[in-house]
Parts: sequence; C-alpha cells; structure tokens
Amino acid sequence: MSGKGIWSLVILLVFTVSITEVFAITESERTTIIDPKLVNAFGDSLGNSINVDQQVQISADVINNQEKTQKIAYIVQVKNENGFVVSVGWVVGVELNPHQKFEQSISWIPKESGIFTAEIFVWEGFPWKHNAVSEQTSLEISVS
Repeated sequence: MSGKGIWSLVILLVFTVSITEVFAITESERTTIIDPKLVNAFGDSLGNSINVDQQVQISADVINNQEKTQKIAYIVQVKNENGFVVSVGWVVGVELNPHQKFEQSISWIPKESGIFTAEIFVWEGFPWKHNAVSEQTSLEISVS
C-alpha cells in the first residue's frame, strides 16, 4: 500500500468519529408517563367514575426516552378531596429497554365516596434513592 492510501484511511476514521452525535436529557426527561387511566383486572378502561369497594387498577404507559436500559419504580399516591393521602402503592425493579413503552398499574379499592386524585410518579432507585426520572402526572377519580 502506498503512503497516500494510508493517509486516506486515517482521514476517513477521523471524519467518522467527528460526526457522532451526543445529547443529554435532564433527569426528569429520562421517562415519560402517558395515558393515565382506571382499568379493571382485564385491562378494560373504566372511565373516571367508580364505586366504593370496586377494585381498580391505576394504570399508565411509561416510556424510556434513553438509549440505554433503566430500572424504575412506578409509584401511585391517592389523595382525597382534602389532600390527605389515603393510599400509596409501588412496583419496583421494572426494567425498561431503550425507547420501550410499558404499561404498569397499581391496584386500589376505594373505601369511601368522594373525589380523589391519583398522582403517578416514576423514580429510580426506590426506596433508597429518590430520583424522579419523569414529570409526575395526575388522574381525577370520582367514587360513589
């Protein structure tokens, strides 16, 4: 191989490395929570009005916005109309592949009527490390 051929190869490699894109996302953009809803045990949507003692699943889709796998905790906190927490539930160890969308849910049985707010969070490292990896979302629930 001539000296000219070697330099062409070196220049090509330098050019290839220099065009690699890198971008960073903030901590709370690592996942996205979409489509919060109430579903029954079969995954059928129930709307936002349910009955006392009716078992429901507070469900949402979680999307991994990263190029790498991450482990998350799906956390749901239910507050009554006075802002008092009446239920907290979580699922830990959920592993999301890059750009995977995964539906997760927490079971809840309301014990009284009223208007409730389910707040949905996605964290990493729960319960020891409390890093939110998504903006929280809410779902209003009417119980009669």
